[in-house]
Amino acid sequence: MTRANVTATGLAAARAGPRSRMLHRGLGALGEGRTVTHRYAEVLMSAQEIDAYLEGLDEPRRSTLQQLRETILEIVPDAEQCISYGLPAFRVHGRVVAGFAAFKNHLSYLPHSGSVLPELGDDFAGYGGTRGSLHFPIDRPLPKPLVEKLIATRLRQISER
Repeated sequence: MTRANVTATGLAAARAGPRSRMLHRGLGALGEGRTVTHRYAEVLMSAQEIDAYLEGLDEPRRSTLQQLRETILEIVPDAEQCISYGLPAFRVHGRVVAGFAAFKNHLSYLPHSGSVLPELGDDFAGYGGTRGSLHFPIDRPLPKPLVEKLIATRLRQISER
């Protein structure tokens, strides 16, 4: 892996342009004089992008999704935070296993597979959604046992492929 020196000027320029350009140049968010690998810079920037996504939300959406984020990271601590399809997501071994989004009247948990929710059918009594998203109230986070089941199912599906 190549290394790049990160400067405050480079960081400002990178923030102004597309994320891919920033990563291509090897710029990260560690500040003047620090050295990072491209991959590490990508992970840091993705976490910052999720921070920015959450900062753009009003309460209680922000705190509810922040709690979901923390729950996901407790369940899969080695997950990389990323942006997938423009929304916060979590990647394990290069595959997206979970994500979330805020909407006007609900929040969504996104398993990034159309077969996770149908497989767990009865576990979602009281929740709405679609084949690829579980909808829940803006002021009530998903219970940790439910998130554990969702992630375990997605990880199992990935491993079976």
